[in-house]
Amino acid sequence: MIALLIGGGLALVFGLVGTPLFIRLLVRRGYGQFIRDDGPTSHHTKRGTPTMGGAVFVLASVVAYYLTHLVLWLLNPASTGPTITAALLLFLMVGMGIVGFLDDFIKISKQRSLGLSARAKLIGQGLVGVVFAVLALQFPDGRGLTPASTHISFLRDIPWLNLAFGGTVLGAILFVIWSNLIVTAASNGVNLTDGLDGLAAGASIMVFGAYTLMGIWQSNQACGSARVIGSVCYGSRDPLDLALLAAIMSSALVGFLWWNTSPAKIFMGDTGSLAIGAAIAGFAILSRTELLLVIIGGLFMVITLSVILQVGYFKATRGKRLFKMAPLQHHFELKGWAEVTVVVRFWIVSGLCVAGGLAVFYAEWVAGL
Repeated sequence: MIALLIGGGLALVFGLVGTPLFIRLLVRRGYGQFIRDDGPTSHHTKRGTPTMGGAVFVLASVVAYYLTHLVLWLLNPASTGPTITAALLLFLMVGMGIVGFLDDFIKISKQRSLGLSARAKLIGQGLVGVVFAVLALQFPDGRGLTPASTHISFLRDIPWLNLAFGGTVLGAILFVIWSNLIVTAASNGVNLTDGLDGLAAGASIMVFGAYTLMGIWQSNQACGSARVIGSVCYGSRDPLDLALLAAIMSSALVGFLWWNTSPAKIFMGDTGSLAIGAAIAGFAILSRTELLLVIIGGLFMVITLSVILQVGYFKATRGKRLFKMAPLQHHFELKGWAEVTVVVRFWIVSGLCVAGGLAVFYAEWVAGL
């Protein structure tokens, strides 16, 4: 537990102190956000606000994680140290953050609302996702557990939903596809949510908090452990280190949110939203709770669904709109809700989704006692 306190504290300080320093750097270089003309008119006042703030979150998370393990090693040289599971998650987050950074930089340098083309962004996301998925099936520990598995999971691996179908090569290929679907969906979901001051950051803090609690619980009830109570146990690898990483990311976002809340002094940009979404997907895959992400990340799913429905309805009706504007948060803005009202109410929705996911996770354990 001391590791979580150290890591969370370091990440919080890095987020709080690093963000204003990064704001000054961006202001000096004139790296400001370009605002779409077809969006809510209230957003035009945000033109020129520094963006790419997600770089602070990414850097704070990476530094806090390894610095925490350094501190733990200094306190106890016999400590286990960083794990390959956490390293893979950090690779996924940083890789997607780089894709987002390129997208943000093109927007800023060319002063337009479009950065990388959709094709280039998907290729970049795909390359990072494939490398992550392939590596996640390697590095078995002493129990033979790899960071991920070819089983589709809900609260743990579902035995009869094995993507391998009797063949390890086929299983690896199908897992790579499945993993990339999760990563692409989650990263784009957070990206679509990041449209109002503090909305994506606040919702993501809750999601990372959920994975912190689940990681601690999975560690306490790990299969083969003498602490297991009842018949339910968890076979994920390195759950306590994943809990540490989730706590670090949640704390780093708290520090960032101090400056990102309305009126935002900085935006996270695609650098942050793609990195955060990828990290959330990574937690779902590595903690063996892939399908549970639909509940925990319910807000991101609903907002993504609103875009899909808007586009589909527009094409089916030849120009009519289901919502005043998509993503969904802008629909409520155009209906007259104040931005802060939309953000707080969507935070409440996200909190309810997270609470529901945790309730399902815990209730399954209780029922198995």
